[in-house]
Amino acid sequence: MPEISHRELKNHLEGLRKGNQAGPFEPVYLIHGEEFLCKAALDELLNAILTDSSRDLNFEPVDGIDMNIHEVIERINTYSLLQKRKVVAVLGSRIFDSQKSADTLVEKMKEASGCNDIQTAAKCLVSLLGLMDLTYDDIGEAEGKKKLKLDSDASGERNWLDSVMVYCMENNLSIPAGGDDAGILNEAIKKGFPTGNHLIITAEDVDKRRSLFQTIAKNGMIVDCTVPKGDRHADRIAQEAVLGEKMKTILEKSKKVMERSAFQALCEMTGFDLRTFCNNLEKLAIYVGDRKKITTDDVESALKRTKKDPVYELTNAISSRDAESALFFLNSLVSAGLHPLQILAAITNQIRKLLLIKDFTESPHGSVWRPDIPYGHFKSRILPAIQSYDRILLDQMDDWESMLSEKMDAEEKKLKKRETGKTQTATDLLIAKNPRNLYPIYQMLLKSEMFTKDDLCTAMEYLSRADMQLKSTGQNPKLVLEAAIFSICREKRHPRKGENK
Repeated sequence: MPEISHRELKNHLEGLRKGNQAGPFEPVYLIHGEEFLCKAALDELLNAILTDSSRDLNFEPVDGIDMNIHEVIERINTYSLLQKRKVVAVLGSRIFDSQKSADTLVEKMKEASGCNDIQTAAKCLVSLLGLMDLTYDDIGEAEGKKKLKLDSDASGERNWLDSVMVYCMENNLSIPAGGDDAGILNEAIKKGFPTGNHLIITAEDVDKRRSLFQTIAKNGMIVDCTVPKGDRHADRIAQEAVLGEKMKTILEKSKKVMERSAFQALCEMTGFDLRTFCNNLEKLAIYVGDRKKITTDDVESALKRTKKDPVYELTNAISSRDAESALFFLNSLVSAGLHPLQILAAITNQIRKLLLIKDFTESPHGSVWRPDIPYGHFKSRILPAIQSYDRILLDQMDDWESMLSEKMDAEEKKLKKRETGKTQTATDLLIAKNPRNLYPIYQMLLKSEMFTKDDLCTAMEYLSRADMQLKSTGQNPKLVLEAAIFSICREKRHPRKGENK
């Protein structure tokens, strides 16, 4: 069967009920993508395969984190005693994980920890440990953290992993055993299951290149519930379309409508969080009572903002010297539980990038840059100059490294390589680290025009002072960060190159 989207599932199942489509239910289904949509698709599928009265006896859910693949296969090959149909569902499976998935899990774990979502971070950690065949003891020291590709010395990242580990151990979260679970399940699907028995797998991430995915596609059905998670215009349109579909479904039940401006206000309050969005819609339907229309005033009166703003919203506002927006996003991040040192590290990194770009624009290589240059011209003319600048900077780093190495004995050299990682340090100093994603570089060049080099050096002094205050005084961390942000943003914008002073 071909892969279908979650939007098509309802019509597909309706066709089966009416006999418009050939064949019975598939022996195996894979539902992958956004968690809330996966759950909705699973419910639709279960309602179609099993009756309400038989679900308690013939539906066997299995936690995908703690599952034993041999037990799952045994269950799916066991006939139901009372009914013709039986469903075994592996929920939140990590069976498609591979070594290439490790980086994704690390990033999700960091993001969840930064948003104070300890449960998600914990699930990612146990999956990562199982994938890499590690134990909690293995990552207790700095060397263990390096195995997870974590920089244990990075500012603001010293404590979060330990907090997640403590949560996992206190809640007795077991690490899944290693082994070729995907290969074992792949062979079991090829052999087939007893007639009337169905396996459903839900997963957030899948690798479509893996043989297990291909086997499920050949012998069953795949339901795609993915939604772009990025912040590009196309991603936001896709997210808004999904939210709009959910709004229509929920409001039709209560026979209400929602103003476009109210819908946008609700999206801004929740972000792309389907569960919270749907819960808030149901609250609004009750809040307005007999009224048919939900307004923006209703949204602002009945709900509170729950959107978890990414750190880049704060750093972008600071780069634009927009103090009001920067303070708003700071409050949002602090309320979400993000550690003050993590916030400070993000701001410092952004100012450092602007300082590096300012050095480029004031160098002979940057003489070709002007703020009125369109994006297309930037790609053809400015990017080569940036790459040439990056190469010279890397060569300079190599020269400095050689000079330092001559003064170090063999043991010191080994220690330095272990502790610093020359490649990582050098890469951090590049402007065009990812030439395939150029638009953010273009935007940073434009934002650098808001500052002089002296402004940026002064900003680094403000941030250094804030770092000392956060680590050595009892001052309110939020007030310390607010003062630093206001100091960086308050100065008047300097004229851009080519403008009249």
